[in-house]
Amino acid sequence: MDIANSVLQLIGRTPMVRLVRVNEGIPCPVIAKVETTNPGGSVKDRPALAMIEAAEKEGLLKPGSTIIEPTSGNTGVGLAIVAAQRGYNCIFVMTDKVSPEKVDLLKAYGAEVIVCPVDVEPDDPRSYYSTAERLSKETPDSFRPNQYANQTNPHAHYLTTGPEIWEQTDGKVTHFIAGAGTGGTLCGVGKYLKEKNPSIQIIAADPEGSVYSGGDGRPYLVEGVGEDFWPETYDPSIIDRVIAVSDADSFRTTREVSQKEGLLIGGSCGTAVNAALTVAGELTEEDMVVVLLPDSGRGYLSKIFNDDWMTTYGFLSKDGALVKEILDKKGEKSTRIVHVQPDDTVAHAKKVMEEHQISQVIVAQGPLPLSAAEVKGTLTAHAVKKVSLKDPDLNIACSTVMDESLEFIGIGESIDTVKSILQKGTKLLVLDEGKPCTVLTFSDYIRYEG
Repeated sequence: MDIANSVLQLIGRTPMVRLVRVNEGIPCPVIAKVETTNPGGSVKDRPALAMIEAAEKEGLLKPGSTIIEPTSGNTGVGLAIVAAQRGYNCIFVMTDKVSPEKVDLLKAYGAEVIVCPVDVEPDDPRSYYSTAERLSKETPDSFRPNQYANQTNPHAHYLTTGPEIWEQTDGKVTHFIAGAGTGGTLCGVGKYLKEKNPSIQIIAADPEGSVYSGGDGRPYLVEGVGEDFWPETYDPSIIDRVIAVSDADSFRTTREVSQKEGLLIGGSCGTAVNAALTVAGELTEEDMVVVLLPDSGRGYLSKIFNDDWMTTYGFLSKDGALVKEILDKKGEKSTRIVHVQPDDTVAHAKKVMEEHQISQVIVAQGPLPLSAAEVKGTLTAHAVKKVSLKDPDLNIACSTVMDESLEFIGIGESIDTVKSILQKGTKLLVLDEGKPCTVLTFSDYIRYEG
């Protein structure tokens, strides 16, 4: 009988399928390694099992121990599945960027979930890295797998994913592409494939803003891929090329693969496939591109596959007259974001407002162009006046007196939708492909109508 004795025996041996519609006109075959068939629905089941088994051999885990790990969701699910089989407790720390489905999924496995802000430095006490480290020190009998430094992570792919790809393609693979997160998949698979054939190219698909492609780790919207620091599990000597992919291209490709190929994939899969199509377009029918699809799109139904969310963040457009038309009439000079930093003094903010003749200024962390996650709030002239009654020099930080951020609206939203909001005197922060581009007021609408 072909019956597994444990769900853990179902990890690995995932299928491969040729993409036939999204790469139409490209002679080079693009083959997807579909990791969604793992019991936890992602490639992270592989290192999760390996890291726990290694810890058990070293005596770091015993019945009743607590596993603590920062995760974007998938590693947590893998660890939770193994923990359920082995009798361990789990605490997972996530950023507030992840979809609510992922939080609920981890809770469904019985895990405790703690959510931290995404837009802080890794060494900030509030970051999900620092929070996980603190919890691991405070919790008795705890174990932190630390997928970012644990060499069992890439070694799991060296032992399983790499050999599977080599065997399934009969050694014909010429290019391997995957998203760069911890680097475990890329480096483990890459090491194995290069030992089999040194000419095989290993290519990292990376979100714009991530350190791997030259960014500084500023927030982006695609989940589970890219980093704001260099993990110990990432070996740049194995990587031949890094391709940066925007949020817009990642999400567009995600939806396209799901709708054309019948593969419901996640956002980081879209990042990888987009890079794979770029590479395949440079090659011939004699080559073979293999792209790893790390997870399913079921964890992103409220975001990437939700038209309202996509429209709000400026990735989709509705029918009819759009906000973009108001901005076109407003003019380029009037559609630039004016902002101050959270640590700037209110005196500086007042000067900025006077200089630009505005009654409200955006408070955001970082230089232009901003990401939506970097917007912290707003500071109004009324708030400045109240502060001046207590501190005439206005020598306090904007972050201490700012109001909540303006409501987001996408550049492709219909004018009819925003009209009623603007009529109430509410200002809107307009997003174009996830990035704030201007503030929209009722006066802008009136000028457009006139």
